[in-house]
Amino acid sequence: MFEILGDANTVALIGLVGGIVLGLAARLGRFCTLGAIEDYLYANDDRRLRMWAVAIGVAIIGSHLAMALGWLDPADSAYLAQTWNPIGSVIGGLMFGYGMAISGNCGYGALARLGGGDLRSFVIVLTLGLSAYVVMSGPLAYLRVWVFPVETDVSAPQSISMFAERLTALPAWLFGAVIGAALLVFALASERFRNSPSQVLWGAAVGIAVFSGWIGTSWVAMHGFDGETVQTHTFAAPLGDTMFYLMTASGTTLSFAVGSVSGVLIGAFLGSWSKGHFRWEACEDPRELKRQMLGAAIMGPGAIIAVGCSVGQGISAFSLLAYSAPVTFAAIFAGATLGLRQLVSGLSFISER
Repeated sequence: MFEILGDANTVALIGLVGGIVLGLAARLGRFCTLGAIEDYLYANDDRRLRMWAVAIGVAIIGSHLAMALGWLDPADSAYLAQTWNPIGSVIGGLMFGYGMAISGNCGYGALARLGGGDLRSFVIVLTLGLSAYVVMSGPLAYLRVWVFPVETDVSAPQSISMFAERLTALPAWLFGAVIGAALLVFALASERFRNSPSQVLWGAAVGIAVFSGWIGTSWVAMHGFDGETVQTHTFAAPLGDTMFYLMTASGTTLSFAVGSVSGVLIGAFLGSWSKGHFRWEACEDPRELKRQMLGAAIMGPGAIIAVGCSVGQGISAFSLLAYSAPVTFAAIFAGATLGLRQLVSGLSFISER
């Protein structure tokens, strides 16, 4: 495969396949971060939050079994290869959650809506990707590193299961399997959720897509020739990566990020088209557009500071039981709650006067 496609194209294909599953999950299974929080807070419906628990549980079990089989070295991932900065997780998570509520979508959700013909989400995607790059490697990168310093010389991977392994001498995969199974039991404890088998299945599909990214890129890293990094799905910096590739494709190569973003768009289009939901939509209200751009501009830096978005930290980092994952996820939830409540009461500071 490497001789035919090359390493970069192979990981892009892996990202594309997983991205298509994620796009279908968003459109057919209504898998959505902000939607899950809105349902829980305002509709007394926790089923979409339980979908997240299923996705996380499946991703944890799959990733830790891959570790046990030697298919994945989690220390190679960005989430465990640097010292956890709790302040960055909290502040970045709050920023991301708040921006997500203000804009009406996270990066993953905006891609899914764009695949369904919503051109308003195109503005969110562009603004989020650009603002993420400004803080990641652009003019504000030095300020970010100064305020939120990161140590890459870590003595041990920053993982709950690996910490438990050092304490007890029991294998990390066993702790991962137990925690993942506990999350599945919690999710399926609700009869209302069990009576929605499509939600259970789509939640599991998201978890499979995430750990398939780990396994696929790890396989390429182990057997390829170009030193590809071990990674899986996240949707902040990869939006900027995709924009950069579209502008410089003649001098750059494909990547997992480009494949993942493209896959979500394709899956979302197929899902919306199959249900007859595809239609072009545009923003007719300047105040709405202003709000969406502001939210996306907050989300991008938040994701970089927190080292991941709602999918990156909320599922991908969680699958490795990174220290940062539960803290960032809680901060995203809190930030989204604040943003939603402020939307309900009115956002006077961005209204036209």
